Amino acid sequence: MGCTSSKDGHQTIKCPAPVAGRTHCGPWLKKAEDIVDFPLFPEGTKSLLSKHLTQEVWNEYKDECDKYGVSFKTCILSGCQNVDSGIGVYAGSHDAYPSSTSSSTH
Repeated sequence: MGCTSSKDGHQTIKCPAPVAGRTHCGPWLKKAEDIVDFPLFPEGTKSLLSKHLTQEVWNEYKDECDKYGVSFKTCILSGCQNVDSGIGVYAGSHDAYPSSTSSSTH
């Protein structure tokens, strides 16, 4: 995975120096598999994803997929790529929504 990205075809954005056990968020992430460790958002990121994605949540769901094969990492990819996003998480299928009979929510 490279850590450079062209924005608007003019400016090159480079990801910061590696941090052990973390994946730097930014436009250099091209696919869900690029998120190999707990996401590290740049200072000032205000998305709901950056606010609520804790190490505990990451550890519980990082390798999970719904019954349609949509991975947790796929659901957070856009928010990890686009750090100016307001929300940053997308449901991959209707299976991702809790049912009204669900006894727990996360």
